[in-house]
Amino acid sequence: MSLFDVILILVASGSVALLLHPRLIHNRFWRAVVTPLASIIGSGFLVVAPLLYFSVGSYALIAMTGIVLLAYAIGAAIRFNIQFVEPFLERPPDSHQRWIKLIRELERFSNLILSFAYIVSVAFYLRLLTSFVFEGIGYKNELLENILTTAILLTIGIVGHLRGLQQLEFLEEYSVATKLGIIATLLLGLLFYDLHHPHFPMHTKAFSWTTLEILGGILLVVQGFETSKYLKGMYSVQERVQSMRTAQIISGIIYIVFVALITPLLYHLNLQSVDETAIIQLSRYASIVLPYLLILGAVMSQFSAAVADTIGSGGLLSIETHGTISFKTGYLMVALIGSALVWSANIFEIITYASRAFALYYLLQVLIAMIFARYQKLSVRAVAFFVLALILLFIVVFGKPAE
Repeated sequence: MSLFDVILILVASGSVALLLHPRLIHNRFWRAVVTPLASIIGSGFLVVAPLLYFSVGSYALIAMTGIVLLAYAIGAAIRFNIQFVEPFLERPPDSHQRWIKLIRELERFSNLILSFAYIVSVAFYLRLLTSFVFEGIGYKNELLENILTTAILLTIGIVGHLRGLQQLEFLEEYSVATKLGIIATLLLGLLFYDLHHPHFPMHTKAFSWTTLEILGGILLVVQGFETSKYLKGMYSVQERVQSMRTAQIISGIIYIVFVALITPLLYHLNLQSVDETAIIQLSRYASIVLPYLLILGAVMSQFSAAVADTIGSGGLLSIETHGTISFKTGYLMVALIGSALVWSANIFEIITYASRAFALYYLLQVLIAMIFARYQKLSVRAVAFFVLALILLFIVVFGKPAE
């Protein structure tokens, strides 16, 4: 082990310790940021760079920047709904205005779509987590993976049911802190490698219809910011809006910087066998400790993303049942349904539908923002939301799920 490897371990440890500082952990705004941030930086972080390089070659950084900006625009539409549409819908229904009825129906339908996507995603994230765990110890056993996945799911559900959101956020903060600390270490390791190996791989890729389909699917890699919308009752409108914006900015910077720094290493990528372990293998060129840190980071990514989606789904169930199902009961229901899905032979096929469901949810939310802006005579915003809706319609119909 070299001196640089020791430095990377110290950086990782120091970063995690800093992110777990009591003043930060007990900061209300940071707790609100952690939930969407955990969901955005999920399993997609490991696969996004190889997938972009496979799809658009040397233009991966440009494509990643475009995807981040598009996701931020979608987030802006959802933040618009939180600030303006949500309070409007809390008023008594006006039977004389059809557009209000339409918005209510779209909101309800979008929530149903999202609840399906969340529940399946939670099961998928944790199943992927156990796959990394068993791959790390060099022993693959599907039965044991299912048992471990179910155990983690039930633990999350029971903790959420008994202790509520704050205890789940506590678990989530530790996993997010570990993940962000490892990401900071990875970026430092990549920067050091790039300074000593200034090679930019020129891999040209013909732009085609398939390229657009794949790029549309990659948008779902940065999915998760919408969880802020469903923390209603726990945080104020402004806290939810600002926490979502902050989470998108932090994650966007991380994704863009990561793709920029990993690009020289993509020269070693085998384009014939791109999978979720590609980044782990490539990191060996930069440091011998990075692959082990990345495996730990991957496990934390799946756990924190699963907790974030459990929180979002539990809140969604409570909202849609008007409190009949409490937040705590919602967490337990998500865990039980997710456990049933884990034992389904089609869990990895179902995630394909869940990915498309996320895109459909975003489309419906943008349509809600567009209709509201139109009838409130906010012409510029209405046009912007219309253009965004067309892009999302393309993704719903043609996008290839990146998962």
